[in-house]
Formats: sequence, structure tokens, C-alpha cells
Amino acid sequence: MTTSLKLKLGLLVSLVIISVITIVPSFYKSTPEWWKTYMAPEGLNLGLDLQGGIHVVLKVDLEKAQENTLILESNDIKDSLADQSITAVQTPSADKHTVIFTLPNRGALEQVKSFIANEFKDIVVEVDDKEGSFPRIFLRLTDEKRNFIKSNAVDQSLEIVRNRVDQFGVAEPIIIRQGDDEIVVQLAGLEDHDSALDLIENTAQLEFKLVADTQAINLPAMIAEVKESGQWQDNGTMAVLNKALAPMLPDNTTVYFEKRVDKQTNIESKIPLLLENKVLMTGDMVKDANVRVGGTFNEPYVSLDLTSRGSNVFAHVTEKNVGRRLAIILDGVVRSAPNINERILGGSAMITGSFSHEEAKNLAIVLRVGALPAPVDIIQNMTVGASLGKDSIHKGLVSGVFGAIMVLGFMIIYYRLSGIIANSALVLNILFLFTGLAILNATLTLPGIAGIILSIGMAVDANVLIFERMREEYALGKSVRSSIDSGFGKAFWTIVDSQVTTLITATALFMFGTGPIKGFAVTLSLGIIFNLFTALFFSRMLFDLVNSGKSMKSLSFMQLVKKPNLDFMRLKNITFAISAVMVAIGLIAFIQIARGTANLGVDFSGGSLLQYKAEQTFSMAEVRSAFDKNNIKGINLQEVQNENRLIVKVKKDEEKVANLDEQVGSILSAELPDKKFVLESQSEIGSSVSAVLRNKAIQAIFISLAGVILYLAMRFDIRFGLAAAAATFHDVMVVLGICWLLNVEITLLIVTALLTLAGYSLNDSVVVFDRIRENMNKNEDHSLIANINLSVNQVLSRTVVTSLTSGLVLLALFLQGGSVIHDFSFALLSGVVVGTYSSIFIASPILTLWKPKKS
Repeated sequence: MTTSLKLKLGLLVSLVIISVITIVPSFYKSTPEWWKTYMAPEGLNLGLDLQGGIHVVLKVDLEKAQENTLILESNDIKDSLADQSITAVQTPSADKHTVIFTLPNRGALEQVKSFIANEFKDIVVEVDDKEGSFPRIFLRLTDEKRNFIKSNAVDQSLEIVRNRVDQFGVAEPIIIRQGDDEIVVQLAGLEDHDSALDLIENTAQLEFKLVADTQAINLPAMIAEVKESGQWQDNGTMAVLNKALAPMLPDNTTVYFEKRVDKQTNIESKIPLLLENKVLMTGDMVKDANVRVGGTFNEPYVSLDLTSRGSNVFAHVTEKNVGRRLAIILDGVVRSAPNINERILGGSAMITGSFSHEEAKNLAIVLRVGALPAPVDIIQNMTVGASLGKDSIHKGLVSGVFGAIMVLGFMIIYYRLSGIIANSALVLNILFLFTGLAILNATLTLPGIAGIILSIGMAVDANVLIFERMREEYALGKSVRSSIDSGFGKAFWTIVDSQVTTLITATALFMFGTGPIKGFAVTLSLGIIFNLFTALFFSRMLFDLVNSGKSMKSLSFMQLVKKPNLDFMRLKNITFAISAVMVAIGLIAFIQIARGTANLGVDFSGGSLLQYKAEQTFSMAEVRSAFDKNNIKGINLQEVQNENRLIVKVKKDEEKVANLDEQVGSILSAELPDKKFVLESQSEIGSSVSAVLRNKAIQAIFISLAGVILYLAMRFDIRFGLAAAAATFHDVMVVLGICWLLNVEITLLIVTALLTLAGYSLNDSVVVFDRIRENMNKNEDHSLIANINLSVNQVLSRTVVTSLTSGLVLLALFLQGGSVIHDFSFALLSGVVVGTYSSIFIASPILTLWKPKKS
């Protein structure tokens, strides 16, 4: 054994040991705490579909949203009038939806009315102009604006919550609208539930106000007085306190509390401050927020970068109020009130206030993403089980393992010793893949597993490419060692090109996608990276290791397709016609889906959320069996752990939804009478795939195709890039059309299957293209059609083996995986068939539509 081989073997053993140490805590829950802390600090998480998590229902305060909007508009009006030398004094109003301003004289009345009518279209003005008193104006929001806030505040809150959760690091949450003013949030198995809930619930209303002069006022004594009189207690609201103190306070001032923490004892205290009512700045002037560490005690604080308007306002405020204190208020609590020593330029500010690093991080997130338009209250908080159900997960695992065993067995039978080497590389690939996910603290969900399935298929394909090249070289009369060298050498760039094009797609999906798309992209990207290592380094090392002792005497492979010589190009007009029809059906399906008239799942259509309570414990297997027996589709089932509750999501269908709601209750009563299910609540829910998510997904797909075209244009020429993109589009549209024709329910899992198919199609097409390019350089006197026919025949054996191995796993999932992943595995299985057909009959013939370059 050479020194080089020993070093390679040592590197490999080290990587395997590190990988095992890293992933043990993810699969063995009794791992010692010291192991988790020092040797594997992150770990792999399971998503909602595989392990469950917390189920939270938030209620958006729509009344407060309208009130906040009116306050902001009235403050703008007041400031704008002041710029015109008109003083408007706000007076108390009994109606929260009305702001009252008193004007200095009647002469200003018409000017004010005209100004508001022109500049503030969402405000209705009523005038009270009585003899002997100052004129007053009453400001209210228009009915159109109130209705707009009611319809949009929940959607705006939903997107803000989604962005906060994404930045907090919870992968693939479920966030949907429920009813008129509620949001359902499901987060996968978090250890720190309280931080996540605080992050979601935190309104993050940020305001800057001046501290009023209190030299003649003893605030603590005044507060003690109202407490003794019973008008307010320590746990009372600030509104009640200020109402009690109002007769003793200067006009246009309000009492707040500043939160302080003693550095020595960590005891929290609240210091009363008197602030002026005028809001100088709000959170909408914050462009970015980040955690920093500094100050006297080297503590975390939040650094704010202001917008251009915010920078100007902040400079103006600090210039006019040098020597005074500026209070920074978050959700009604003063977090800091520093002195203004000079005019502050540069557009930055800071919030201090004895934060822990976790508190500062969460505060930065909510300020960076934006404030909720209204307060949200948690009205329900419970723990739910895996959305796929333990029964479905078990079936999926069993069928997946069975399919993997079939693949491993096939590789040994077909490639003999080389098959054992390929299987070893596959096992190592899976080990490294899970290690990478554990190091990234990734959340594994079914879309992520789809990425793993694709990367495993590509790992098998990489080894098959090498072995088929070895076969060709060995058939030319080369020695075993020389055939191995040539096999790896000639397959190298084919493997790199096929993997890199798929990696470009995965990277674009990760950068521009969100939710399940990101989960899919992460696992696929890691799989591709480790594929290159295991196929090109590990497999080669094993061959060198075998030949370092007693050399291999021969390469003994089976061969399903022996030296084919078929004229595929003769059929191109027929296959183009068939494909054109199928793509047209796919486009019709896409239009129908976009219009919402296809068989859309609850992910896309919304529907009803039913919550049932059972008197006896039940299993998801028996519940799912009851619905399967009655052939009820279009529902999602989820168990509330330890509460004998069942959550049923019924998709929206104008003709059937009411009927389905009744059927659910009837089936539970008829099939499981001993459980005594009772309907607790029913509400309408929106789709979990919002327009924002949908647009991001489409954007990611188009960017990935553009990246592939660019890469192939550089590696080959533009014809190959366009042909690969066209073939990928063809495959996705054809499978979508098949699913639509067979009335398969379009869910997030089907979308994930289509993304997986796109990666498989690219990989397949590039392998064929690489051989075409090689033959074009080798046989320059041959026509393009002749080179295409020769190339497709040469790689046909590899295409059949790769399709067969991929199909075996998917067929096992399709037949034995259970009803939940039945449609998912069907779409993938269809994709393998269509992808194989496309790489032979579509991708390569498309190249003939362009005239070859003249040299």
C-alpha cells in the first residue's frame, strides 16, 4: 500500500469517526449531555410532518389596528399644520375612533379643511364651530380605509409573523389565516417555546418621545397616592393609571415605566417617567437592526440603522432638544432614555436596557422585519403530533428501507465487486449527508427527504457512469487497471457537469425560495457535494485499495442492453408531436391550478379547520383507516398530543365543503363509535401557501433555469443550455398534466415532487449532452444527427440502470408507503419515466433545431 493511499485511508477514517460522533445525538436521545455539548452541539431536527410541535392560534386586534392608523394620520396632520404656523391642540375624545383638534381661530378653519381634503384622503373631517368657543375638528377614518384595514391587517400580520419565524430559524412552519381575525401557527419541536411565542406575539411598536420636565412633580408619591386610594394597583394597566393621574399631570403628558435591571442582583425594577405625548419617530423609520456588544458593562444592545427620512427626522429632533432625554419605547415600556448631548447625524441609534443576548437578538428580528399592525393575543396553545402521522411515517420508512435493499441487491448482482464498492459509497454518502444536516441544525421534513431521494439517485448514477465507462474501455482490450483509470478519467467531467447543474438549481431554490423549497434545496445541495466526494474520491480509493494487494483479474458486469444501434432520431417528429400534446395539457393544468379550478389541496385552496374531542384515546392509524375506507380525500389529519383531540383540515370546494364537514363527523361516529368524537370548533382557514411564497417559488425556478443555461453555455454552447432548460420544462409540464388528468390532489408534496423531477431531468439530460459533445469533438466528420444517435446508444445502458434503481425505491414507496405519500411517490415515479423518455427522445433532438456553429 502506497503512502498516498494510506493518507487517503486515514483521512476517510477520520471523517467517518467525526460523522458518527456528530449524528449520534440526533438519533440516540439518551446520549450523555457532555457528548451533546462538546462533540455535537447542534443536531438534526425533525419537522412538523415527522415529529409534530406547537400549535398556536393568534387573534389580531383589528380595532387597535384602526386606532393605530388614525393616531399616526392625526399626528402627521398636526405636524403638517404646525409647519404652516397653525397650532392644533388635541383634546380628549370619548370615542377611540375619533381624534379631536381645537384650532386657534375660525380663520384657519377653511385652510385646515382644504389641506386635509387634499393631502389626507383617508380622513373624514367634521367641524364643530359654535359661537363663543374655539372651533374644533373631529377626525375619523373613512369607511373604505376601515374596511381596508380589516381585510389587510391579518394578512399583513401573517407575513410579518412568517418572516420573524424564518429569521428565528424554525424551518418549514405552517402559518395560515383562520376566520376573520385569527392566525394559526405551527412550529416544529422547539426546545425554547417561550422565546418563539414571545417573538410571535411581540407587537414591536417602537416610538421615540421626549421626557417631560418633572422638577415640580413627585411621580412616585403621586403613584403611591392613587394606589392607596384603590384607583390603581401594581398589576393594573397603564391606561387606568394615567386616567387616575390625569388631574395631577401637565397637559399632553403620559406616565410610562422604564424597565431597569440591577447589575449586581439581577433584580428588575420599574422607574416611572413622565413623557410628552407627541411621537417624534416610529419604527417605520428603522431600516435595519442588529445585535451589538459594548458599553460600560460590555452588554448586548440593539443598533438601529434609520431610513433616509428617519435620519433627517432624528437629526432634527436631536438638534432641537440638546440637553433633554429621549425615551425609546417598545410596546408601551421605556427600554432606555438617554440624554441628548449633541445633534446626531449618520442615521444610526441604539437601544440599551439590560438585555440578555437572546432578548437582544429577538428584538432585532422584530424591528428588522417590522412591527405588527396591531397587537396579537395567543388564544390557544397546544402540542400536536406529526402531520403525516406515526402510522404513515412507519410505512414510509419500511417501504423506503425495502426499496433501498432492492437497489443495493441489484447493484451487487449487476456489477459484482464494483457494485459492493458503489453500495459502500452510497452508505457513506448518506452518513455524510445526515452529518451535514446535523451540523447545520437543519430541520428534516418530507420535502427534505425528497431531496435525499434525488441525491441518492444521483449518487448511484455517478457510480454507474464510471462503471459503464470502465466496461467500454475494457471491451476495447485494455487491462483492468487501465480500464479503471480511464473509466474515472472520462466520467469525471460528465459527473461534475451533471452534479453542478443540479447544484445551481438547488442554490437558486435556497436563495430565493422559502419554507419547504428551502428544506428541499438544503438536503439536495449537501447530497450533491458529498456525491462528488464519494464517487470521485472514495470509490476510486476503494478500487486502488483492492488493486494494491491482489489485483482484479477482470471486470465482470452484467449487461441488460448489449451494443444497441437504434435510430432514435428517426422518431423525433413523432416524439415531438406527442410531447407537444402532453406539454399543452400540462399548460392547461397550470392555468387551471392558477385559476383555482383544479383539484387543489388545503395547502393552496384553504378550507375549514375542524377540531374534535374524543372521550377515549385513539390512534391516527385507525382514524386514517376510517377515512380511507370511506374514500374521503382532500383532508389533512393531525393529533393533539395527550389531549384526545383531533384536528381535521378540509379543503375548500364550493360544491362539496359543507358536505365534507358533515361527512367527517358522520364517519368518526360510524367507524369509531366507542371513541365518541364531538366537534369542538369549526373555522375557515386560508391557504398555507401565500401569494408571497408562490411568487418566490416561481422566481427561484426561473433564476435556476437561467443559471443552468448560463453554465451549459460556458461548458458546451448555448444550444445545450437551452435544450436542457426546455427538456426540464417539458418534464415538469408533462408530469403536472398527468397528475391533472388523473385528478391527483395538488399539494405542497406534489410541488416538491416536481422540483425533484426537475433535478433528475437536468442530471439525465446533461449526461447525454456530455457524451454528444465528446463524440462531436472525436468524430468531426459525422453529422450532428449521427453523433446524437451514437451518443444515446452508448449511454442507453447507463440510462436504463439509473432509471431502474431510482424506480425501485419509488415503486416500493408507491405500493407500500401508505395513503399520505401515495400521490407524492406516484408523481416521482411518473417523473422518472418521463425523464428517461425525455433524455432520449426530447433533450437531444432539440439540439437539431439550431444550426451547428461553423468553424
